[in-house]
Amino acid sequence: MASWRLHVPLGSIVTPVSGRLKHQLVVIAQSGDPKRSKSKQLLTISLLVFIVALGVRLLTWHDLHLEVWKVQTYVTSDYKYSADLLARHEFKAFLTDINRMGHPPGYPIVLAGIFKVLGDSDNAVQFVQITCDSCAAVLVFLIAFELLPLGVALIAGLLATLSPQFAYHSVLVLPDSLAGLPILLAIYLLVRARRPRLLAFALAGILIGLSCWLRANALLLAPFLAVMTFLSLQRENRLRLASAIVAGAVLMIMPITIKNYVVFHHFVPLSLGAGQTLLEGIADYDAEGRFNIPITDLGIMRQEAEWYHRPDYALLLFGQDGIQRERMRTARGFAVIRSHPVWFAGVIGRRAVASLKLDRVPLVSPEAPVSHSLAIADRLEPVWSYAPAEVIGAGGVASGKARVDLVDDGRMLRLVGDETKYGNQIVSPHITVEQDRDYLFRLPLKLEEGRALIKVTDENQTQVLAAMVIDLVEGIAPADQAVRRLEIPFVSGSASTVRLVFANNASTPGPPIALVGTARLFDLGPSAYRWTRYPRFVIRNLQRFFLTAWMLPLAILGIVALLGAGRGRAVLMLLSVPLYYLIVQSALHTERRYVIIIHYFLTIFGAVSLWLLFGLVQSGMSSLTAGFIAAKRPRTRGTPRN
Repeated sequence: MASWRLHVPLGSIVTPVSGRLKHQLVVIAQSGDPKRSKSKQLLTISLLVFIVALGVRLLTWHDLHLEVWKVQTYVTSDYKYSADLLARHEFKAFLTDINRMGHPPGYPIVLAGIFKVLGDSDNAVQFVQITCDSCAAVLVFLIAFELLPLGVALIAGLLATLSPQFAYHSVLVLPDSLAGLPILLAIYLLVRARRPRLLAFALAGILIGLSCWLRANALLLAPFLAVMTFLSLQRENRLRLASAIVAGAVLMIMPITIKNYVVFHHFVPLSLGAGQTLLEGIADYDAEGRFNIPITDLGIMRQEAEWYHRPDYALLLFGQDGIQRERMRTARGFAVIRSHPVWFAGVIGRRAVASLKLDRVPLVSPEAPVSHSLAIADRLEPVWSYAPAEVIGAGGVASGKARVDLVDDGRMLRLVGDETKYGNQIVSPHITVEQDRDYLFRLPLKLEEGRALIKVTDENQTQVLAAMVIDLVEGIAPADQAVRRLEIPFVSGSASTVRLVFANNASTPGPPIALVGTARLFDLGPSAYRWTRYPRFVIRNLQRFFLTAWMLPLAILGIVALLGAGRGRAVLMLLSVPLYYLIVQSALHTERRYVIIIHYFLTIFGAVSLWLLFGLVQSGMSSLTAGFIAAKRPRTRGTPRN
């Protein structure tokens, strides 16, 4: 009778996998050679990357375009006001108003051009930005293709297309995503210059200068890249090529600097704001308040008005004496740094680590957003309501430590939340809804203290269908906070029962205190775009991968793998932009949107790790399958046993 052996020796798997890893590292080491792929193939892949990236960003826009105005509302309004001045041909006001110097002039110019050609709407701006960010995903693919194997480039392009962080920032009416595109193009020119040419390096500098027209964060990037270029090139011509980068950037920035000097008689290379951001960055990490530095623009303005007995200082961040005020802020910040250098070095380090983290931005929603106008609810009767007295009577208070009282003759519920960070305070009973319909919750709310979150969940509170963060209006006393009529639209999708939840949202310094009125639910009608739930399902589940806990270790492993393969120059080129932002930007106050550009490059390192991992898994599976087949093969009669 034939004998069957199912034991597969471990060596039959480990040896081929080890060999595969060595082979992949050799491929990486040799990937700097001229590419063998045809230009037609490269164009086809680039087009596919662009289309997929555009599709992901259009879905993100579909989800968020009615909500993004809440992000940096004041800053966005300032940009739009400047753009409106240009659109009305009020060039003198745009050039001579010191309050327009809070940001470089490039983004208002872009907005004015969009408004002139496509119309004055946020949608037009967002479509231009998501198109540009889709091009940025293509550039990630092309940069990786120039330095690394095609498989790595494909994965890098795919990661850039799917990233919820890149998609989210592309729909904000802010210059951050646009400012990254010229930098990516500059790096592409540098990595493509196998035979270094002066023109390519000068163009790279010009592109960095163009980015500075949009955001001032890259002001010192050209000198930093020049140093990196000097270190990575051979002795021949490296000084001339490095100087070309700086010269190109200076040439591009010079018109702004000259204008500032002619109009204001002060040397201001790009814009004001460095002193303000330096102070706010120090205040961010001054938990004890020992430096007496306000943490917000409004706080700095009011403090300066009090200190210098100038009530007008409390009205504008710059205004009259704006340049002098900025220099005083800078001097104040440097005084803190000189007196506490070790502490500030620690701040820079912590801020650099924080910059490596990915934002927890919204993923593509599983359902298309509400398509009906919310104004329809004015003509409808509510299908459900929840009065303050019912909250108490029905046991809707979820936290045993929260305190509730009826006020205003029972028309409002006064809630004092508990000390939990994100604990639920009020949870409604089950609310029956129809599937695949648009709904709207309306409720009056006055927040007096802290920070709160209103959300709509499914019956088990495992899926959030809609959410709204409620913050205090800065500078307004608790008693003077306005009663707001909140509108929370949502799509029921497959849910037949929902709940309305009032929760804490990292409330500081104490628990939230709020007055809540009667909540009413309106049925707006059948949902539209239901077919998009299928691509949404795929994209949303892939986007769950984009967490710091996944992406950062992959990027670090990718760097190690490239160094192990002898690709130090490739690592130096790809790390040049991230290192600049980690070193320079970390000395100032920063937000994740300021440094989003670094993650385009970290994505490439992550792609290296994934490519190696996929290769190892493929080799291991092939070896395992071959081992099982060999083990199951029946032995012929007379074969000696071991």
